[in-house]
Amino acid sequence: MTEAEPATASPLVGLAAVILAATPDEPRVLTVPVAGQPEGRGEGLPAGPLEPAHPTLERGLRAWVERQTGQTLGYVEQLYTFGDRNRRPGTGDGGRHALSVAYLALVREARPAADSAWHCWYRYFPYEDRRAGRPPALDALQARLEAWAAAAPDPEEERRRRDRIGLTFGSAGSGWNEERVLERYELLFEAGLVPEAGAPDTLAGQAMALDHRRMLATALGRLRGKIKYRPVVFEVMPPAFTLGQLQLVVEALSGILLHKQNFRRLVAQQGLVEETDAITAETGGRPARLMRFRREVLLERPAPGLRLSAGRLA
Repeated sequence: MTEAEPATASPLVGLAAVILAATPDEPRVLTVPVAGQPEGRGEGLPAGPLEPAHPTLERGLRAWVERQTGQTLGYVEQLYTFGDRNRRPGTGDGGRHALSVAYLALVREARPAADSAWHCWYRYFPYEDRRAGRPPALDALQARLEAWAAAAPDPEEERRRRDRIGLTFGSAGSGWNEERVLERYELLFEAGLVPEAGAPDTLAGQAMALDHRRMLATALGRLRGKIKYRPVVFEVMPPAFTLGQLQLVVEALSGILLHKQNFRRLVAQQGLVEETDAITAETGGRPARLMRFRREVLLERPAPGLRLSAGRLA
C-alpha cells in the first residue's frame, strides 16, 4: 500500500439539514437551489462540506444553514449518516464514499434569505397526505407496483415484492403506518417509480438533488414517530395558539385526521399545555382561549407526547 492510497480512499464528509416548519395548513421544508443537477432535480437541502474551521459537526451545520438561508437554528438532532458509494451521481467523486451527516431541525417559519424557499413537503411525497382521504396518486402508484411485482424473475421474488408492498403501503389487510415514509420511498425507488431512479414522470413526487429526498423521507418518518412520545411539535408552534391550531398542525405533520375530542382529552391528560389570559376571535367561530406549552412537563414524565388516534383513515 502506498502513502497515496489512504488519501484516495478517504471519504468526503458533508453536512445536510432537513429544516422543517409547519402552518395549520401544511408542513414545510426549507430548500435551496443545487447547481449541476439533471433537469428537474435542482431543489435540495441546505448543505456543505465539513471544514477545518468547524469545531464540531453541528456548529459546522449551523454555519452552512445561516450562510445559505439566513436561518438561525434552534432544535437540532442528528438524523443519520448517509454513506453509500456513488450516492452522489454527477459530482465527479470517482466512486469514493461521500459521507453526509444529516440533521433534523425544527423551526418556526421565517422569511428565508437568498435563493432558499419554503415548500410543502407533500410536494415531494404526495401519497403521504391522507387528511382528505386516499391520495389520488396512490391508486396509480399501487397499480405500477403490482405490475413491478408481477414482473419478478421468479415466484419467490414476486412473493417478496408483494409482501413489501403490503407492509409499506398498507395493502393486503395491513393498516397504513404513517411512520414508514422512508420504506415507501425506497420501495418506489427500487421499483423505478421515482424520478431519481429514472421514472419519466413525477407521479411519486417532485425529485430533489442528489439523495436529498431520501434524507427528507428519513426526517419525516423520524418526526412522525417522535411526536408520539416527545413534545417536539411545540418547536414549530407559535408561543401562543389554540387547541384547534395545535390539532391542525399535528394532522399536517402526521398526514392523518385526528378525532377532535380524543385529541383534546389526550393533550389535557398529558399536561402538555396551559391556558393564557388571551382570547382570539380569529378561529372563524366562537372566541377561543390561547394556550402555551408547559415546559414543566419535560421534568414530570419521561415520554410526554401525542399518541395519535386517527379520526378516519381511507
